[in-house]
Amino acid sequence: MTPVDTNLPYSSAKQPKLFSPRAIVTTVVVAMSACVLGLLVWKAIEGRAAALAQGERDIHNLTHSLAEHASHSIQAIDVAMGAMVDLLKYQKPRVDRFNAALRKTADALPQIGEIGVIGPDGARVYSSAAELPAHNNADRSYFIAHRDSTDPALHISEPLESRLTGRPTIVLSRRITKEDGSFGGILFATIESRYFDNFYQAFRFGPHAGITLLRLDGIVLAHWPSGKWNKEVSAAFKTRIEQDRTGYTKTTSPFDGRIKYLGFERASQYPIVVTVALPEAEVLAAWHEDLRNDLLVALVLMGIVVLFAVLLAREFGKRTRVGLMLREREARYRLLADNIADVVILLDRNGHFLFVSQSVETILGRKADDLIGKSCFAFVHPDNLADVAKATSELTDWTITKTVEFRTHRADGSEVWVEINFKLAGAADDHRGIEVVGVLRDVTERRKMEDELNALNVRLAALATTDGLTGLANRRSFDVALPREFRDREHISLIMLDIDHFKGFNDSLGHQAGDECLRRVANVIADATDKTTALAARYGGEEFAIILPSVGEQDALKVAEAIRLMVRALAIANPAARRGVVSISVGIASRSAATVDESELLRRADLALYEAKHSGRDRTVLASSLSGDSHSAGRKQYA
Repeated sequence: MTPVDTNLPYSSAKQPKLFSPRAIVTTVVVAMSACVLGLLVWKAIEGRAAALAQGERDIHNLTHSLAEHASHSIQAIDVAMGAMVDLLKYQKPRVDRFNAALRKTADALPQIGEIGVIGPDGARVYSSAAELPAHNNADRSYFIAHRDSTDPALHISEPLESRLTGRPTIVLSRRITKEDGSFGGILFATIESRYFDNFYQAFRFGPHAGITLLRLDGIVLAHWPSGKWNKEVSAAFKTRIEQDRTGYTKTTSPFDGRIKYLGFERASQYPIVVTVALPEAEVLAAWHEDLRNDLLVALVLMGIVVLFAVLLAREFGKRTRVGLMLREREARYRLLADNIADVVILLDRNGHFLFVSQSVETILGRKADDLIGKSCFAFVHPDNLADVAKATSELTDWTITKTVEFRTHRADGSEVWVEINFKLAGAADDHRGIEVVGVLRDVTERRKMEDELNALNVRLAALATTDGLTGLANRRSFDVALPREFRDREHISLIMLDIDHFKGFNDSLGHQAGDECLRRVANVIADATDKTTALAARYGGEEFAIILPSVGEQDALKVAEAIRLMVRALAIANPAARRGVVSISVGIASRSAATVDESELLRRADLALYEAKHSGRDRTVLASSLSGDSHSAGRKQYA
């Protein structure tokens, strides 16, 4: 705006307008252009940050999925080999039958190239191959490792050139220890490196991306694309994957000099690590595309602003579609027992044997002729007799087939489970001549495997939600429970507690004493929350968390103080502590109108905990007593 000169003489002439339409339009155009350019720059910065954050999440998710895939691929073989190793410890199966079982295992698990047994001299004893290979493997590193060590754990070899196929192959092996403790050879299974290469290739990344599967000691097991990797990673990266289970970093590739974002994750059950490296250009590809679109829109809008000022109110449209579909394939397996021929039987309507096939001798050890004329119910276990009788009574229509499982005894007195499928037979108009035809097979091994699998599933479910050292819920269970309880509960409190001077405790008394201290403190927490709806979890290291659904702040304070006093009453000596005994610091946060989500609740409890440490330790602090975030202290400063 131009100021009016008050020294000019008064004139009756028309005063000039302060703002001309051109100036207004020019000002509006300049202002709108500045707004458009400012918006464009702001959107580009925010979009780049969002794209990098999304890329980090995608790489973390992909490394997790690939690590689980590799773990499940190995675990399926490991479980199958475990049962076989136990069998080979006490028995020497027939070659034809055991080879058939090996072939069925290899057919059921597509990742297996060959599965077999190598004797103590290095020669193959059993194999799933069509013909038993003749070469000797006593010089292989995995054979020597098992021969010189009694460790029964699964061994994962470096990629070797297979003497059977000539292709790079990973060997999974387990030691066979005889009953007397001597070396009985090894049970091995091979996975060709291209199995993982083909799976990684299906993700269809750009030509400069890379996926690597390696052992914890740095040996590369598989890499995609092939031909662009070293046989062993750097010492710095090896140290990184030994210390951290997961990681993410920006790095310059030693292979092509490109800037890449690299994520890695260690498998949960085996010493293997998966890395995913994506070029920065690929991570930001969607952002570049959006930026180009935004520049074009900005140019069009600025042109419209210059030519048509009245259309300055046009609205920018932002459309971002970023999607990534991850498919997790879990290998399903089931060990099959040796094939046993079915038994065909013919009964009269009273259940007496009229005909029994000769295969009954294989299953029950009984002569077929000895069963003729006898009642079939005499061979059914008393506990299963009602089920068999019920199924028999339901045979009212010769179009119906009934199936029932029951226990019976072999001629030597041993108990077996059998399954029978039976139906009515005979002429429809001759009810006196109706008979029962059945097919009976041995299902003992199947029942045993189902029981073992159910027990294993129960055990795996427990391990997935429980901290192995303390017996409390683990961090994963806590992360699942907190959002659920926050969503479902109008009142909820969260207790965060930390053992004071725990690092000094470990440094002075050793990690074994530290583990025992963690267990004793966890026992106090478990006793305090037993038979309640509370969830007590080990949050990490020496830090614990307790979710108290439907509990207010004052009741939570009572629980926290009881735990703190009980821990101090343990009188565990701590040379690093001022009072000489182990104590805990506690922070409590309760849901209020200002608590927008569970993350805010966790943050406030965390601030209260570190205020308790900052103000002298061995005390409880309520988050509601803090004046603001200024009370928070660095986690490392007061740990």
